Amino acid sequence: MEKVSNFNNALELILKHEGGYVNHPEDPGGETKYGISKQAYPNEDISGLTLERAAQLYRRDYWDRLNADDLPFPVGLFSFDTAVNLGTSFASKSLQRAVNALSDGVIGPKTIQAVWRAFKEDPNQVLDEIARERIEYYSRLTTFTTFGKGWVRRVNETIAESKKWIDNS
Repeated sequence: MEKVSNFNNALELILKHEGGYVNHPEDPGGETKYGISKQAYPNEDISGLTLERAAQLYRRDYWDRLNADDLPFPVGLFSFDTAVNLGTSFASKSLQRAVNALSDGVIGPKTIQAVWRAFKEDPNQVLDEIARERIEYYSRLTTFTTFGKGWVRRVNETIAESKKWIDNS
């Protein structure tokens, strides 16, 4: 039996946060569409980027790198959003620290097992810990005064959405 992926459910939330085309002068990512930045993808035509291509990039470079299909969906959803905003290394290590796993940035079998164990004990604690670390990180950035309010709102909205899925995991 093939495993069902929650990628499309997670992508829907990401796209609500990311929106369409922007080129904010203070955004270090530069030109961005659907959250895909020119800095991260210098060979992509950002202004001409299709939603289908963005979804391919998100699945390959974020969702699959996190092994999100193997995580409880609320954790996968929040970690995916973190990875999109701060990179897969930060998202992976933050999750690993939250569940007391080796913080090596690779979500493998040992981390997945630790996530499930911690999630079964207290799913809210796992989510709250990775959200706390994410907000602390943002607050140290020089661009926090420009983007901080939006980043914190995004974390709060994503954590709330993630927690809605706890009972279904």
